Amino acid sequence: MTTVTPTTTPTSFTDLYVRIQQFYAGQVRLLDGMRAEEFAATFTDAGRFDHAPGTPPLQGRRAIAEEMRRYQEARYAADPCQRRHWFNMLEVFPGPDGTVSTEYYALVLLTRPNEPVPVAAPSCLVRDVLVDRDGELRVQERTVLPDYAI
Repeated sequence: MTTVTPTTTPTSFTDLYVRIQQFYAGQVRLLDGMRAEEFAATFTDAGRFDHAPGTPPLQGRRAIAEEMRRYQEARYAADPCQRRHWFNMLEVFPGPDGTVSTEYYALVLLTRPNEPVPVAAPSCLVRDVLVDRDGELRVQERTVLPDYAI
């Protein structure tokens, strides 16, 4: 499946909101598909990803890709499940400097073979700072706050 991200400059808040929704829809498919390098490419070159309480934030695409790959292999190698990240309740805050801050809830659902009812994994609050790089949205900074750690 090919993900298409609109590259037109938004002319209204509604256009911006839809563009961000499209961006996140494509990004979570990369994450759920365990496509670490492509997921990391949705961040700026020096993007910051603070996703695990008690560990230092990841800095840069290479570090993000390496950690995502390592985590996915360690966590899911022996657990044949389908993961679905669900981003919802999105708030969008355009900044005067051209950045866009967002806040949304993220819920991870795991479905295992022959188990029709998914299991809810971590529920989180996520805060992003997005930037436009040559017509493409990129995450400049992401902070994931798991509900169990708040």
